[in-house]
Order: sequence, then structure tokens, then C-alpha cells
Amino acid sequence: MREECWAITDASAGNQRQALALAEMMGLPVRHLLLEPRAPWSWLAPRFAIGGALALPADQRPQFARPWPRLAIGCGRAAALFTRMLRRLSRGQCHTVQILDPRIDPAHWDTVIAPRHDQLAGPNVLQPLGSLNPVDEDWLADGRDACPVFEDLPQPRVGVLLGGPRKQLVLDADYARGLVTHLLARHEREGGSLLALASRRTPPDVLAIVRDALAQVPGLVWSGPDDGRNPYPGVLGWADRLVVTPDSVNMLSEACAVGCPVHTLVAAPLPDKLARFHQALRERGLLHDPDAVAPARQTPLRETAAIADALQRRMGAR
Repeated sequence: MREECWAITDASAGNQRQALALAEMMGLPVRHLLLEPRAPWSWLAPRFAIGGALALPADQRPQFARPWPRLAIGCGRAAALFTRMLRRLSRGQCHTVQILDPRIDPAHWDTVIAPRHDQLAGPNVLQPLGSLNPVDEDWLADGRDACPVFEDLPQPRVGVLLGGPRKQLVLDADYARGLVTHLLARHEREGGSLLALASRRTPPDVLAIVRDALAQVPGLVWSGPDDGRNPYPGVLGWADRLVVTPDSVNMLSEACAVGCPVHTLVAAPLPDKLARFHQALRERGLLHDPDAVAPARQTPLRETAAIADALQRRMGAR
């Protein structure tokens, strides 16, 4: 048994962010394993959980080998296969944690962390309101230090976080036109600057509309490495207000962790799980319509440290 924590993910940036945010708080050396199962395991994960390292392509198998870690934290369906395997392979000596609903009985893991809108319950299930992330005062201060030029932008500095379409949720050119109409109308009233950041899921036509609309407004539009280093931590660190598209639990959770007002434009009915998440944020006073006037500061949604403490207690109890 090795006194370390494995953070197991696929290539999804959102899954990596959650697993690593929690792993870094657990007081153990962290090793990140990027694992992608091969067929048929990839088709059936995490239900088909025999075979050990044979579930991996040959070049990834040396990563998933003894000595097993004291703690393994996975995020996403592929990772759930390997965290489930580890419980058996380590003969229960590795505390196995799965972030997000694994879609099978949570009893296959020592701890499952699933947001409340998943409506997953069980004696070993922890239920944060949003997704886990590293955003706290130190993280925000580092973001400001990394982007000092933002301090000179006119206030209010408004960060605009752009996601993309997902199942049952359209985020297209019509949505983009509606969003920039709200952004420019408020900018006309209040002044300030707009700092828009695209994600890998942002459609090119959405990005083009935003870039064109904001061309004469102080701030920036960032869409990828061609625009320079990703200024995301700096935008969150300097933001007086954030506007976030409604599609991403991760983006909304991180925005609500900052402590400034967070707004979203919802132009069509949301999928049920996402609608429950939005409603929970609104009931807590954390999420507002794009034209709403909100307090300049709000209590930030920071759950990762509390989840880490609860996990430490669960490991100690064993």
C-alpha cells in the first residue's frame, strides 16, 4: 500500500478539475492517472469490472499497477470502472471515491460524491450542491497576480463565461444574439468592461457573434491559445460580476464560488437535473437573471473543503 492519492479521470477537463480539486485537499501526495478503457470495458463501464489492467490499452497498463494507493478519487464513468476495481484489487485497503452518479449501486465504492440534483441517496453518499472545484481566496489571489493588467480595466469588470449546447439544451446563434443584447444594454447603463471566455464546447458561430458584438467594448474575448494564455483565473479573480451560460454545472459552481453576483440567461426550458440545480442556486440567492440588481458581494459557494473534511472522517472511521 502506497501512502498517496490517485486522481483517476478521462480526458474531460471538467472531470479532471473535480477529481484533482478534492485530491489536493486530502493531505497525501497526488498522482493523476489519465485512463481510457478499451472495448468492451469502455462500452459497459462501470458495470463490467473484471480484468484489472487488461481493461486498458497496453501503454496505459503500467500506471494501474501495485502498489495500490491508500486513496483513489475518480470522476466520470470511465474512472468509475477503475475506482470500483481498486476496491477489490486492494482487498479493501484503498478507500475508493467516485465523483458523480456512477449509475449503479453506490455500495460498490467506499464513498460516492454526487450533487443534490442527481437525487442519489445512500449511507456512503455525500451530496454537495454543486461541483467540486479549487476556487477559494488563495486561488482568486493567484488569478489576480497572474493577470495584473485587468486591474486597469474600467469597473464594473464583467466576466462572461460561454459554454455550449448539450442534450436537451440549445446554445446557438439566436441565443448568442439574445445574450449580447443583454450585455450591451447593461454596459450602456453602467459602463465598465466585458471579459468573455469561450470553452472548447462553444460553437464557432456563437463565438463569432460575441466577438463582433464586443469589439468596441473595453475588455477581451478569449477563444483559445491563439488569443494567448487562458486568463480564466484572472477573470474570476478580478470580476465584479459574472454572466454564465446556463449549460454547465461546473462553470456555474465555480462562478458562484467567487463571491460576486452571478447571472445567467435562460432562453428555453432546462433539462430536469439542470433545472433543479438552477433552482437550488436561486433559492440560495446565488444566481440571478441577467438584468437583476444583486448585492455587490454574496456568500460564496465553496464546498470542496467541507467534502474533503467529511471524506477524512469517513477514512478515519474505517
